[in-house]
Amino acid sequence: MHISRAGASGQPAQIQVSRTGSGLARRPVIGAAPRDAIIVGDCIEELEKLPPASVDLVFADPPYNLQLEGALSRPDQSLVDAVDDDWDKFASFADYDSFTRRWLGAVRRVMKPDATIFVIGSYHNIFRVGAIMQDLGFWILNDIVWRKANPMPNFRGRRFTNAHETMIWAARGAEAKSYTFNYEALKAGNEDCQARSDWFLPICTGAERLKDAAGRKTHPTQKPEALLARVLLAASNAGDLVLDPFFGSGTTGAVARRLHRSFIGLERDETYADAARARIDAVEPLPADAIALAPTRRSEPRVAFSSVIEAGLIRPGEHLIDSRRRHAALVRADGALTLGPAIGSIHKIGALAQGLPACNGWTYWHVERAGSLMLIDDMRTNIRAMMREAAE
Repeated sequence: MHISRAGASGQPAQIQVSRTGSGLARRPVIGAAPRDAIIVGDCIEELEKLPPASVDLVFADPPYNLQLEGALSRPDQSLVDAVDDDWDKFASFADYDSFTRRWLGAVRRVMKPDATIFVIGSYHNIFRVGAIMQDLGFWILNDIVWRKANPMPNFRGRRFTNAHETMIWAARGAEAKSYTFNYEALKAGNEDCQARSDWFLPICTGAERLKDAAGRKTHPTQKPEALLARVLLAASNAGDLVLDPFFGSGTTGAVARRLHRSFIGLERDETYADAARARIDAVEPLPADAIALAPTRRSEPRVAFSSVIEAGLIRPGEHLIDSRRRHAALVRADGALTLGPAIGSIHKIGALAQGLPACNGWTYWHVERAGSLMLIDDMRTNIRAMMREAAE
C-alpha cells in the first residue's frame, strides 16, 4: 500500500493504492471501492467518496467520549496512561450524538444490502450509539459482551472494575435476511456448542501492543487481534471487503490480511496510519486451507429420505428405531413411515413419537445393522458424498 498524505491546507488526502508486494501503484477504479487501502482524512468526508453498497462488513471502534474529569492516579500516586487525546473529547452529549449520527449514516450508505456492522464501545457511549443506530434504521442482531481476562483495576475503589466492553452487531435494516453468519464454523470451534454472546478474551498486551521508539503505546485503545479475528470469522468470508472507519493502529487490516479479506481503513492521524501500514505489510496471510469454511448443512444438496431407500441403504418393510429403542416405525416404499395408525415423514412421525411439535428425523431415527444402531443421517452423508463425486 502506498499512501500520499494530505497537505498542510487540510485538503483530503490523495490516495494511491497498491496491493502489498505487487510493486504497482494505482488509483482506485472510479465506481468501485478501493481494496487494501488506508485512506488518511476525516472519516465522514472520506466515506462520502466511497461508492454506495460496496462493503460487506463494517467494524467500528469510534471515540468513546470518556468524559474524564482529570488525571487518573494509582494508590502510589503514579499516573495511569488513560485516553486523553483530543479525538475523544466532545463539548457535549449533543455534539457527540451529532457526530455519531453523521458517521453511522455515511457508513450505512456504503453497506451492501446484506452487510452487517459491529460497533464497540463502553458504558460511556454504547447506549447512545445503539439508540441512534435504531433511529437510522439499523436492525440489531446481538449485543456482544467482550469480557476482559485482564482488565485495568479501579484504582479509586469507588466503582466496580470496568471489566468488559459491549459490541452491537446489526444488519443494515430489518429486511436483511441473507447476512453472513458462519454458525457451523463457530460451533465447531467451540466444542460443538453454539457460540455465545459473551467473549472472554485478554486486552492487547505484550508483543502485540505497538510501541514507538521511546517505548510508549502507539495507540491508546489498540484492540486485540483475537477480538477482530472472531468478528471476521463470524460475519465475513474470504474475499469480502471490510470497512473500518476508525482504523487507528490497523488491527482490522492486519487480521483481514491474515484471513484473506480485503479492507478499507479510514484514519485522520498520519502517525497512526504509518504504524498501521508497517504493521499490515509484515503480516503473512494464512494458507488458504487454514481459513476455508467447511460446507454447511444449508449449503449441502437436499436429500430426501426416499433417496436413501432408492439407493438400497434401507429397504421398505424395515423399521426405524430411536436411540433408546422405545419406538419402531415401519418404512414404506414411498419414503413415508408408519407408526400405529399414523403415516407421515421421518420428521412428522419422529415428533409424534415424542409428543413434540417438531423433530429432525435424520438425527432421531436409526436403523439396526449387525446388532448396532446406525443413524440414518450417516446414510444421507454417504449419498451427498456420491453426489459430489458424480459432479466432479
